[in-house]
Amino acid sequence: MTADSQKPTIICLTPVRNEAWILERILASTSLWADHIVIADQCSNDGSREIASRFPKVTLVDNSSPEWDEGVRQRLLWNEARKIPGRRLLFALDADEALTANWAESEEWRKAWSAPEGTVIYMDWVNIYPGFEQCWIPPHPIPRGFMDNGVEHSGEKIHGPLVPQPQSGHRIVWKEIKLLHFQYVNWERMKSKQRWYQAWERLNFPSKRPITLYRQYHHMDARPPQEMHPVQRDWLEGYEQHGIDWRALQEESKAPYYWWDEEIVAMLLKHGTRKFRKIALWDVDWEEKARRMGLNVPPGLLADPRSTFEKKVHRWLAATQGRQYERKIRLLQRALRLFGW
Repeated sequence: MTADSQKPTIICLTPVRNEAWILERILASTSLWADHIVIADQCSNDGSREIASRFPKVTLVDNSSPEWDEGVRQRLLWNEARKIPGRRLLFALDADEALTANWAESEEWRKAWSAPEGTVIYMDWVNIYPGFEQCWIPPHPIPRGFMDNGVEHSGEKIHGPLVPQPQSGHRIVWKEIKLLHFQYVNWERMKSKQRWYQAWERLNFPSKRPITLYRQYHHMDARPPQEMHPVQRDWLEGYEQHGIDWRALQEESKAPYYWWDEEIVAMLLKHGTRKFRKIALWDVDWEEKARRMGLNVPPGLLADPRSTFEKKVHRWLAATQGRQYERKIRLLQRALRLFGW
């Protein structure tokens, strides 16, 4: 029996919401290795659906939920993928992620085809920084591939695992093939997303402390030097040979505002600015953002509500982000809890 006759059906599962900035490149690169691409689109209004419809391997599923719920979109993706018959090797990738281009030459790729059902595939997460020279790679590989065995995968509302992780399942850790993550290529777009996460969690998980939110959503500002690495040429070169120019993405993706900015403005108008005064949203002039969106907002309505003390705490958090685990910093953070932090 040849290796190709053992090949499972390879399916990529990707949620989308206003990802036109990168989606053409993502689908072009994914189409090189996936037999099917399942897209769950949540109310995109930036042309994402139209882009997806141009790729013959794409099955487009409508995520009509008005609320952010990653569990809902994962169930849509997995249910649709499991309609495809036969052995299925599933990869759950976000819309700003791609396998490194060396997948085509790597024996890891073909060896995965014969993995038993229930096998989880782990890979290094390569977060490319602006300029495409440096990247941040966390020390622990992340699970993104799964040889399907039909086990239920319901996901979580936010930041849950994207593939099942059965207790008794097999595990493969790829060393050559890695997962490229392009979120940080456009730094301001990424920061818009991180602000939105903090505001969203303030409303949906109000017991979560502001300091915890700050540390979680500013992790990219102070990475340990040992986790920073040069971007390897072979991670991108194979895609460039197919006319997929990732480096041009940095300039093309800039915009006066992003959909997360629109949602934050809506939150501020609905709930008032004081509800978010301890959340690190205030490096942005929201009145100016609202004007760019064409909104006529009364002067002062979206002004920075923070007290002098609250501004000082945010400056201190920024200055100590890289030292947050030091004993003195942790003691000061504990003391700040008395003031609602």
